[in-house]
Parts: sequence; C-alpha cells; structure tokens
Amino acid sequence: MSDNKEMQPLSGEPVEVDGIYSNEWGREQSLKRGDVFPADPQLGTTSWQMVRYAADNHTVETDSSLQHHSKNRSEANKTRLHVDRGDK
Repeated sequence: MSDNKEMQPLSGEPVEVDGIYSNEWGREQSLKRGDVFPADPQLGTTSWQMVRYAADNHTVETDSSLQHHSKNRSEANKTRLHVDRGDK
C-alpha cells in the first residue's frame, strides 16, 4: 500500500492553483484557478496531478515587470562597487 495518503483532484472539481496538470494517461493541460478539471475523452472521470506551477514559465527576458527590477539591482550594484573600492 502506498505511503502517500494525499488525494488527487478529480474531473469536475475546481482548480485551486494555476499550473500545468497531467491526468492518469499523461495528458498535460494548462489550467487556471477557477477552471474545472476536465474529463478525459477515453477514461471519463480521471485524477489530475500538478506537473509544474504556471509561474515556472516566467523569466526576466519575457516578463517586463521583472526587467524593471533587475535593472534597478544592477544600478545599485555599480554604486556599491565604488564604495567597496574606496574611489568614489
């Protein structure tokens, strides 16, 4: 018997966390919070397991809000280098 007592969500239940989910047959689907887990065309009602969070797809290059913050950090680091060297 398995040590994992966690129950996976079933088709028809609401999605609680944005992410990529996989069903029993390995079919992956992107679902957002508030969506309903779909039934599989061949299996019918099936259980779903989260494969990865939706946020895993964001990078500094693709997310403009992250680009702004990284630019500010690099500017702050340049100033700090002068303080560390004592040539400010």
